[in-house]
Amino acid sequence: MKALPLNAALISIDVQQAFNDPGWGQRNNPDAEQRIAALLAAWRNTGRPIFHVQHRSASPTGLFRPGTPGYLHKQEGQPQPGEPVIVKSVNSSFIGTDLEARLRAAGIGVLVIMGLTTDHCVSTTTRMAGNLGFDTYFVADATATFERTGPDGRHYTAEQMHDTALASLHGEFATVVWSQEVLAALAA
Repeated sequence: MKALPLNAALISIDVQQAFNDPGWGQRNNPDAEQRIAALLAAWRNTGRPIFHVQHRSASPTGLFRPGTPGYLHKQEGQPQPGEPVIVKSVNSSFIGTDLEARLRAAGIGVLVIMGLTTDHCVSTTTRMAGNLGFDTYFVADATATFERTGPDGRHYTAEQMHDTALASLHGEFATVVWSQEVLAALAA
């Protein structure tokens, strides 16, 4: 990983309590939240910008409804005062929000992205970031996802879903990196 400019932004996506619901099924990477917390702490120590993204359910019965515990950030991903929180209602953090405008106004061209879940909102945001011309890094071990069943009934483990998402993103929309690489780049 190359050196990170002083205005590289860390984007933390949907690190919310709704993902604690057992209805999601089996999950991979149980250490993702600890890595997210470590990256947030290290990033804050450098004074670089951080943006938190929070999903808001459009459905009145959704797990991410405002006013419910699921809408709240997990302890490891809590925004600190002064760190912007971008509220979205679709998979991409760029659709229906001012995230791109904020990044452009601040002259930010490098994004480091982490959060939940690998193959949904984090991947969708990463794909759009790459398409919008940002130099984008996706932190593989600071993301996690859940098992899925395909339309043909085949089961895919959480690790399979995670790994195929990484393979689809790397080299096309982003550079996939691991948290230790990001921490080393911040320390350099």
